[in-house]
Amino acid sequence: QVQLVESGGGSVQAGGSLRLFCAASGRTFSSYAMGWFRQAPGKERELVAAISSGGTYYAYYADFVRGRFTISRDNAKNTVYLQMNGLKPEDTAVYYCAADEALRRFTVVRAPSSWGQGTQVTVSL
Repeated sequence: QVQLVESGGGSVQAGGSLRLFCAASGRTFSSYAMGWFRQAPGKERELVAAISSGGTYYAYYADFVRGRFTISRDNAKNTVYLQMNGLKPEDTAVYYCAADEALRRFTVVRAPSSWGQGTQVTVSL
């Protein structure tokens, strides 16, 4: 497992942007698929985006963020990013970074093995 620490959350008006950061510990970061989930009050946790490990990255996006959010990673910095543009009030949630060696644990099982503590994103009108 890896240790994950998120940052970059905050409050923004609708239409604005935020960039989330997830710093991972360990020397094998490049071998992990990484992703972001979110959970709003009273709602189930949902997958936002995920990115594969390896040299040629595959990125998955939930329909509700496709075209607005971009996931990326920098293996030299052990960091994964979520650039969020065109934010809407319905994007308000706690955003969690996650890691697993298998991308399918994100895209199929929706249960990666390692989680961060979460960072709050609040979007107001």
